Amino acid sequence: MDKLPKCGANYVPLTPLTFLTRASSSYANRTSIIYANVRFTWRQTHERCCRLASSLRSLNIVKNDVVSVLAPNVPAMLEMHFAVPMAGAVLNAINTRLDSRNVALILKHSEAKIFFIDYEYIDKAKKAIEILMADFQMPMPLVVVIDDLDSPTGIRFRELEYEQLVYQGNPEYAPESIDDEWDPITLNYTSGTTSEPKGVVYSHRGAFLSTLSLILGQRWVLSLYTYGPSQCFTAMDGPSHGE
Repeated sequence: MDKLPKCGANYVPLTPLTFLTRASSSYANRTSIIYANVRFTWRQTHERCCRLASSLRSLNIVKNDVVSVLAPNVPAMLEMHFAVPMAGAVLNAINTRLDSRNVALILKHSEAKIFFIDYEYIDKAKKAIEILMADFQMPMPLVVVIDDLDSPTGIRFRELEYEQLVYQGNPEYAPESIDDEWDPITLNYTSGTTSEPKGVVYSHRGAFLSTLSLILGQRWVLSLYTYGPSQCFTAMDGPSHGE
């Protein structure tokens, strides 16, 4: 038994990226995103993620580089949760409620190579970058503005814009292979209410298992409300032989 190494027949690294791959092949024409008047299917979402990952690689983003983003729950945020790890990088989604100094601290500590900024937070981001460069003596990261997808505003900060990166990317991009499921996928920070923000790293494996546990937990709650405690386990296991 000691001579049974891991191989493709008995082992696959756990990663949430497989969820998107499966959705794009099994539910290609089903709706993935509804945002105001904009709708995407899973096939389109997968293609957009591939394009963005390709553009990140063209900007010299390599394995384990940190990509920070300051944005609400817009389509770009969903896409970056897949596209950034598809490029081999680590996503750092920053809490939009933080002040400019805490944002700057996170940019400093994470050593972010690229900073994606939603147009609504341009002013806060500019102040954070000023603090980063003046107070912390850190270089300015590459900045990409996320404009409104439904009603573009034309607001810019530097020359890069999110939809341009998506458009310029390769839709046939082959994602970086995940050889080690313990590789980092996201870098999250506390709010810094009692001290400076502290970082927490999620692995591909951890994010995969957390996602599955959330799905199972939601199914349990739905069963509880629908069938009541006595019938919960039966409902989750499927209909009984008598039904």
